[in-house]
Amino acid sequence: MRRLKVLFVTPEVEPFVKVGGLADMVGALPKEIAALGHDARVMCPLYASTKRVGEWTHREEPLGVDVGPEARWARTWETTLPGTAVPAYFIEHDWYFGRPEVYSESTDNPFRFAFFCRAALALCEQLGWIPDVIHCHDWTTGLLPVMLNTTLRDTPLGKTATVFTIHNLEHQGYAPRSIVEFSHLPMSEYRADSLESHGSVNMMKAGLYHSSKLTTVSPTYAQEVRTREGGFGLDGVLGFRSGDVIGILNGIDAAAWDPATDKALTANFSAADLSGKAACKAALQERLELNVDAHVALYGVVARLVHQKGLDLLGESLGHIVERMHVQFALIGSGEERVEQMFRNAAARYPGKIAAAIGFDPKLARLVQAGSDLFVMPSRSEPCGLTQMYAMRYGTLPIVRATGGLVDTVANYEPGQERGTGFTFREANSAALYQAVGRACETYYDRPAEFRAMQLRAMAQDFSWAASAPKYVEVYRWAIEARTGAVLEE
Repeated sequence: MRRLKVLFVTPEVEPFVKVGGLADMVGALPKEIAALGHDARVMCPLYASTKRVGEWTHREEPLGVDVGPEARWARTWETTLPGTAVPAYFIEHDWYFGRPEVYSESTDNPFRFAFFCRAALALCEQLGWIPDVIHCHDWTTGLLPVMLNTTLRDTPLGKTATVFTIHNLEHQGYAPRSIVEFSHLPMSEYRADSLESHGSVNMMKAGLYHSSKLTTVSPTYAQEVRTREGGFGLDGVLGFRSGDVIGILNGIDAAAWDPATDKALTANFSAADLSGKAACKAALQERLELNVDAHVALYGVVARLVHQKGLDLLGESLGHIVERMHVQFALIGSGEERVEQMFRNAAARYPGKIAAAIGFDPKLARLVQAGSDLFVMPSRSEPCGLTQMYAMRYGTLPIVRATGGLVDTVANYEPGQERGTGFTFREANSAALYQAVGRACETYYDRPAEFRAMQLRAMAQDFSWAASAPKYVEVYRWAIEARTGAVLEE
């Protein structure tokens, strides 16, 4: 098998800088690609908030970045992904990245990442390391494939293929037309079938048009983005590129999320011995001042309290649920003030039954995952989702809306059938969620043997990156063949 050179160009990477699931993917997938025998590397901006995990060194040679009216200079820092030899390069430039936030609200946000795309390509040439394929992530890297296809076509990077992963199509990176000149791209690319959208440059659209292959973070999401409802105005582009869109389910770090070894838990447990899960439940109830009761059905929630996550639907029905069912709720999260207040009010009205920890505590979040019996995730849209996978790994059965990666990972339970790893519902409304919570509650109390069998099935699911990485290698090969016209040997 030919050894591939694969570069991940990303705005975030765990454990150095994280906003969402994108960082988890880029922190884990390159390790698996390297474990398969390939040369995987990562490039990311250096923000003021970046955690300098491990040993870091900086390159003496400054990095010239060809943007704007004159070249700008950056510094390159080198380290490795923890526990591996996978190189990670961080681009330092105070003007663009010397601020704590990753996705700035300022008007220069698109220019920051256009600079980063040019810098990543310039660093490849400076290193003398020309990747076979560059794996780009979301709108922040959307101009990179355009740069390869236009201004760098006759350079050593001219044969480098690109794979562009859509993590969330809703965020598209609109920029003024002046970014074309700033990025030193041909103004001829400012057209509807390349960069232009509604009188501006759409950086996500640029990546979709110009990349060799496209992926989404779950198979169902690959179908949803091609519909009018899920395409956010880009369904036409994705329909045009339909043959190049592949859905691959995101994985999780199975070693980091293991109830048998997780140091954040009160007690460890496994599918062979779930007694530690009961200890975690009691500890969670005590921690959040819920009534300590080993037999009550405890529902957990760990989420950003925003419209996409659908937690307002739970807030609307929560009073009816606790008044009609013998249940408890443990919620941790933050987000929209309106939704936060819904849960604060519910916790105040039903003490001992509902607890709302507004904010985020990673250790508490793990205890919620481990100590709950069921996990509520009523997302309006969910490209992949990781928390439902974490929940199943900890024997906590998810209740999810059948969308995106949720429907790809959670098999719906039907009474009397030896299958199912959770409970799904289709309509994005509080009534449908109420019914799903009720079905789960009924199963918990009336069919405990089937509930336990579901827990064991859920814990046995393989959501590791080891299962998904070979699929990405296959996509990389397809991308290289599409770019170069050469058929790669297996």
